[in-house]
Amino acid sequence: MGVKLITVGVLALLMTIPAWFVDNLVDDHSQRAAEVSQSIGGVLGGSQIFLGPVVAVPYTSPDSSGLRRIDQGVYVIFPTVGDADVVTKSEVRQRSLFKVPVYSATIEFKAMYDLTSSAVNLPQNDELDWKRAEIITGASDSRGALADATITSGGTTRPMALSGLMNYLALNAPNTPEFGLKIFGLPVGTLGRDSKFDLTATMKFSGSEKLTVLPFGKTTSITVRGNWANPGFGGGFLPVAQSIAPTGFQAHWSIPFIARGIGPEGKSELISNLLPLAPSVAFVELANPYQFVTRSLKYVLLFLCLVFSAFFIFETTTGKRVHPAQYFLIGTAQLVFYLLLLSIAERIGFAAAFAIASAATVSLISLNAGWIFESRQLGLRAAVVFSMVYGLIYTLLTLEDEALLIGSAVSFLAIATIMYFTRSINWYSQESSRAST
Repeated sequence: MGVKLITVGVLALLMTIPAWFVDNLVDDHSQRAAEVSQSIGGVLGGSQIFLGPVVAVPYTSPDSSGLRRIDQGVYVIFPTVGDADVVTKSEVRQRSLFKVPVYSATIEFKAMYDLTSSAVNLPQNDELDWKRAEIITGASDSRGALADATITSGGTTRPMALSGLMNYLALNAPNTPEFGLKIFGLPVGTLGRDSKFDLTATMKFSGSEKLTVLPFGKTTSITVRGNWANPGFGGGFLPVAQSIAPTGFQAHWSIPFIARGIGPEGKSELISNLLPLAPSVAFVELANPYQFVTRSLKYVLLFLCLVFSAFFIFETTTGKRVHPAQYFLIGTAQLVFYLLLLSIAERIGFAAAFAIASAATVSLISLNAGWIFESRQLGLRAAVVFSMVYGLIYTLLTLEDEALLIGSAVSFLAIATIMYFTRSINWYSQESSRAST
């Protein structure tokens, strides 16, 4: 029996090898899901990043002869106060078995400017060309545009277009940075050093999976709300207030100037520096089937050991020998459980799939126990034990923070149980003694 116990332990280790192939299958399906997400998101705009209205002014410096001036880049001036109000409407698009959360977003930016002390960070010989100044906004993918971006100021609303200023400088000023944004602009030739004004910019875009708003003001307030029930909040700042309900969510960020850590104006590189600070909302599925199946595979050795231990205890208490080939079939049934779990979860979700796959597997190995030990009562006892084992696995998956503690405690109890039920075994004998229960 000592050799038998060691054989069963080694067999449990060997059964983890085919589990790697199941894990590769899960990775393959997960990658296909990511490709579908990228395909659908590419048409709708993907994970959108939005920039609120910023004053952009080209700056020039004299050439070596001093007779003409050369464009050097863009000088940006952030609004003193910037507000963003984002309203989203989300839905799930499906292609084959794969689902992708998509959204349409209406964004209203409000900005207040004070240009009376601008251009303080320019080199001495550089000058701002106010005649070519623009109000610029941006989005990471213009294919998601559902309507023209507009700016309202002084009671007048005007549409924006792709920024001619930014396109010109991208071609003629090699030091102009690549923002990763499509920049929309509106010429505002009346702006000057002594200007004070406010405006409202409106954009309507589609996207998928994630929405990010850059903190475009010295002090920025951002509010995002929508009908998605499972949002994830991330980025450089977390919401100062949030509410989540089955009907939707609302979140609010307040980013003061001192927390933003970026100056009120400067060269256009400052726009790139905003991205690490930007709050974001992720439109995610609450129960990603691939993530949960992958996590469940991490417990495959514990899973195999618990079931094999139960059969070994049944073997020692009944005196009926179980062949290693039968242990192999039991382990194979447990590995097929993961295939059932993956294939069903892709269609109806993880929780329901786990219930169906575990019920089928528990029924099979419990019936097998009844057949092996020729006892209906022991088959029922096995059903109870294995139901508890599968319930444990589900608990480990849903209680992520306590998973290590619970798994460690159960492993300890399993070892203690084996010690108790095998306490009367003469490990040196060829036949096991029947242990008292």
